[in-house]
Amino acid sequence: MNPFRRTVEYLYRLYYNFHIEGRENIPEKEGLIIACNHRSYADPVFVTMPMKGKMRYMAKEELFKNAAFRWLITSLGAFPVKRGAGDMQLISDCAGMVKEGYNLVIFPEGTRQKENKVGRGKTGVALIASRSGADVLPMAVVFEEPKLHFRCKVTLKIGKVIPAEEIRSEDGDRQALNAAKKRIMDAITELVEGDKPDADEDGGTGADET
Repeated sequence: MNPFRRTVEYLYRLYYNFHIEGRENIPEKEGLIIACNHRSYADPVFVTMPMKGKMRYMAKEELFKNAAFRWLITSLGAFPVKRGAGDMQLISDCAGMVKEGYNLVIFPEGTRQKENKVGRGKTGVALIASRSGADVLPMAVVFEEPKLHFRCKVTLKIGKVIPAEEIRSEDGDRQALNAAKKRIMDAITELVEGDKPDADEDGGTGADET
């Protein structure tokens, strides 16, 4: 377990009014693809909070220009990605990370959304899932305020795993990839638009017990 990661997560719990819904949906095995909507720069940390294993996530290359911030996000598992680049080597590298046992966080929308609405998403998440043979764990970060602020209520919703065999496709099968992407995005949308949780065992400033 990365102690630096847990320290950052603890500080987030102190700063935000953070809740988790659906923790029971997290499988025991590692090597998952975590597909989540994108509301803020803090999302990668929110997503890792209930997870126990090794984490990697994509971040736009512009975030790595500042040396201090580059060190921070790299320590948390980030690696740079050029926005809009259809790089098949990147797809292969990501699939390799998952096969090695990393939990790979992907924000399929590719950009942050200003409200609790889900964008169309891109097929990259489906292609990585297919090449890695990994299950997909849908998540959603939900908060009602326009922007995050001190003690803002943030809820991380965790959905049921989408088995790899239900979203597998052959390379070049665009129809199958689009269907797999839709399945993933529909699962995220259902979490975002679903009923808000009444309570959560992880509310307040308590440290993560995992």
